[in-house]
Amino acid sequence: MITDPMFFAAAVPAVFLMGLSKSGFGAGFGALAVPLMALTIPVPQAAAIMLPLLCLADFSGLAALIRQADWRLLRLLIPAGLLGSLIGWASFGLMPVKAVAGVVGAVTLLFVALRLYFPPKADVPVPHRGLGWLLGAASGYTSFIAHAGAPPISFYMLPLKLEPLRFSGTMAVFFTVVNLSKWIPYWQLGLIDLTNLGTSLALGPVVLAGVFTGVRLASRVKPTLFYRLVMAGMVLSGGKLLWDAFR
Repeated sequence: MITDPMFFAAAVPAVFLMGLSKSGFGAGFGALAVPLMALTIPVPQAAAIMLPLLCLADFSGLAALIRQADWRLLRLLIPAGLLGSLIGWASFGLMPVKAVAGVVGAVTLLFVALRLYFPPKADVPVPHRGLGWLLGAASGYTSFIAHAGAPPISFYMLPLKLEPLRFSGTMAVFFTVVNLSKWIPYWQLGLIDLTNLGTSLALGPVVLAGVFTGVRLASRVKPTLFYRLVMAGMVLSGGKLLWDAFR
């Protein structure tokens, strides 16, 4: 496993934030995990270390949230997410990770700006299902490349104004399926090895602490504050991804 103290100084808060986001509480914060970890190690290695932790967080959050999921919505989003993940596998290495980060960051910040400038009203129509398919695929793609799938899918789901636990449960099921689909591609790409798996194992308790903290908070926070925190997470993650693209 990695033993560099500087790595763990960046990895522990990154993994905790990822666990917090996997509970659905502050969903946008999860996109910060790989960029933070990549301050000390290469991005592909950071993504490989995060994959087992993502799956651990998914299963931990899933036990508490699966009954809250919107399965009608998931029947639309899951096939799209798997298609996006497949495209990410096929195109891995063709598009620089920094370019993907820049696109995701720019779109995320644009969405937040539009939401702030044109706040949703009660009579605003539900987003078209075609947009859900497109953003579900975009989420699968950015999730495969940099584990940054939350901003695109949040772009579609936030205007639906789901209850916080239903929002969290739907996100938990979607990303459980998408993250499980990455194992064979990551192994085929040579990203799964004993060093990375050992490092993931050492960080396991941190991600569980994040998940359990987030689940408790999500059930106690009012919907208005909940969505403000999600938007704050999207601003931070979008800004960090955009910064990584241009630094």
